[in-house]
Amino acid sequence: MPEAPAHILVIDDDKAMRDACFQILSRQGYRVELAAGAKQGLSLLERLSFDTILLDLVMPDMDGLEALKKIRALDPDVEVIIITGYGTIQSAVESIKAGAFHFLSKPFVPDDLRNLVSRALGKRRLDLENLYLRQELKIKDERNTLVYDSESMIRIMDMIARVAPTDSTVLITGESGTGKGLVARKIHQLSQRSRRPFITVDCGTLVETLFESELFGHVKGSFTGADANKIGKFELAQNGTLFFDEISNIGLEVQAKLLRAVEERKISKVGSHRVITVDVRIIAATNKDLTKAIKDGTFREDLFYRLNVVLLQMPPLRERKSDIPLLVQHFLEKYNARLRKEMRGISPDALDLLVRHDWPGNVRELENTMERLLVLSPGPYLEPADLVFAGTVLTTGAEAADGTSLKDLERNHIIQTLQRCDGHKSETARALGIDRKTLREKLKRYDLE
Repeated sequence: MPEAPAHILVIDDDKAMRDACFQILSRQGYRVELAAGAKQGLSLLERLSFDTILLDLVMPDMDGLEALKKIRALDPDVEVIIITGYGTIQSAVESIKAGAFHFLSKPFVPDDLRNLVSRALGKRRLDLENLYLRQELKIKDERNTLVYDSESMIRIMDMIARVAPTDSTVLITGESGTGKGLVARKIHQLSQRSRRPFITVDCGTLVETLFESELFGHVKGSFTGADANKIGKFELAQNGTLFFDEISNIGLEVQAKLLRAVEERKISKVGSHRVITVDVRIIAATNKDLTKAIKDGTFREDLFYRLNVVLLQMPPLRERKSDIPLLVQHFLEKYNARLRKEMRGISPDALDLLVRHDWPGNVRELENTMERLLVLSPGPYLEPADLVFAGTVLTTGAEAADGTSLKDLERNHIIQTLQRCDGHKSETARALGIDRKTLREKLKRYDLE
């Protein structure tokens, strides 16, 4: 997918120099703006966002070094190339110390200009990618794969394959824990934007008052605590994908600003009137009924229609029971490796209990259960009694395949462990993965004292 062209500003009082720069750079496919002096250039910078600025060092209305300081104050992230003539090389060196990327001595050949601009744009792109990677390292959840065998998930994967290569906006609905985030990432991985950032906006955890700043960024001093400029999620996702997780949690005021950004692909940082053009694909997810939210007046109808271009409805785990054995095996392998365990598998009776459970928390609940089982179970195989001791709350009235109740399973497991430990309660408690107080309570409950 072709990227949006870089935006370049040329500030020079020499018309011939401005025209030459425009001809050279526009032929490279860049969007080029021209300013006849520092004041005009700063005025443009107050309204628009640029990737690179070419700045003449000697101009009648303002010294180049002074203009550079004002540019850095307006946009600390933009790369500035100083254009300098003979006799001002020392000043050009000082400008680099003040934050300029490099300088270009007059006269220069077109290739010198093209190469230096390309290097400046490469540095800006690298800085953004490093910022993205630092944020990715903070994300705790692993990039799990989608595991499935059910017809409903096969249909979902077919829709993903169809929509991913397009730039269409996607709305993913479904209960919590059904894998909406994994589907969003899968769409990105199969898209033409896959080599660009995938940025998540967790609408369920962000503080309402800071939401606008997180999305669009802010400038230093725009509000209490804004002690530095901040790049927002939209800028960070440039040429990539922006995923709004649990979008129904966004307030109406921010929804209006988000609608404008989605429609126009233009944003402004908090505290600034400068317009930044963004090229991002939007994917949103929610576990709420947005049509009901519209009726309740908590979600904008126009934003809903902007987001609901392609709808993917994730089935709950209770409606895709055939996937549970595959998921159990997947999580066994995952947590064996992570926890350095050697759990060989799960008994048919224990697997039967897991399959017949309703799983209100869906795949997320199943994964948490499997991790807990591997932490607490002695092994080498997971048994029905292990589910009890791991604190797994199964569907009311659940029984093993032979009709044995979970209560009887727990009692029998305690008796077997006591016998194996020759009646030593401390050893029995350790073998069961519980403390002595809990063991005493269970012995009393089952009349085993």
